[in-house]
Amino acid sequence: MKQGKLIVLTAPSGAGKTTIKTNLLDRMDELSFSISATTRSIREGEVDGKDYYFYTPEEFKGKIGENAFVEWEEVYNDQYYGTLRSELDRIWSLGKHAVLDIDVQGALNIKETYPDNSFILFIKPPSLETLKKRLQLRDTESDASIAKRINKAVSELEFADSFDSYIINDDLDLAILEAKDLVSKFIHT
Repeated sequence: MKQGKLIVLTAPSGAGKTTIKTNLLDRMDELSFSISATTRSIREGEVDGKDYYFYTPEEFKGKIGENAFVEWEEVYNDQYYGTLRSELDRIWSLGKHAVLDIDVQGALNIKETYPDNSFILFIKPPSLETLKKRLQLRDTESDASIAKRINKAVSELEFADSFDSYIINDDLDLAILEAKDLVSKFIHT
C-alpha cells in the first residue's frame, strides 16, 4: 500500500481547527478524515466511529499496549487522545491523504514520526479573549474546564512557529481559503 501524506491541523481548543478541517474535507476530494480515539465523554450530536472512537481509559490503555497508535497522549487527567495506525492505513488504502485534527503535542509527535510526509498547520486565534468567548459560546463545558483550556492555550501558542505554517483565524472564510491554498501546495509537491 502506498503511503499517503498527512495534513495535521492543530490549535488550542476553540481556535477553529475543526471548522477549517470540515471545510477542507468538503472542498478537496483527495483528503479523508482520520478519526481520532479518545476517552473523553461523548458530546451531544457526536457519533462513535464518525467523530471519534470513544474508549474507556482501560480500553485506550490496552490499545497503547498493542502499539495501535502512531501518536497518543494523556491531554488531561485520564483523558486520552490518539491517532490509530489502522485509520491511516484505511485512508491510504483508498489512495487519499489523511487529515488529522489533533492537539499540539500530538502534532509534534506526528512531525517527528513522519517528517517528510506531514504538513502541520497551526491555527491561531486572534486573541486569548476571543478564544475564551468561542469556548463559552460552545456551551459544552464548565467555567473550570474553560479556564483549564485557556491555561493550556497559553503554552500551546508558544509552539506556533514550530510547525510548517500557521494562520490566524480572525476571519473564518479567509482562514479556510488560506488553509486550502497551503494544503493544496503541500499535497501537489
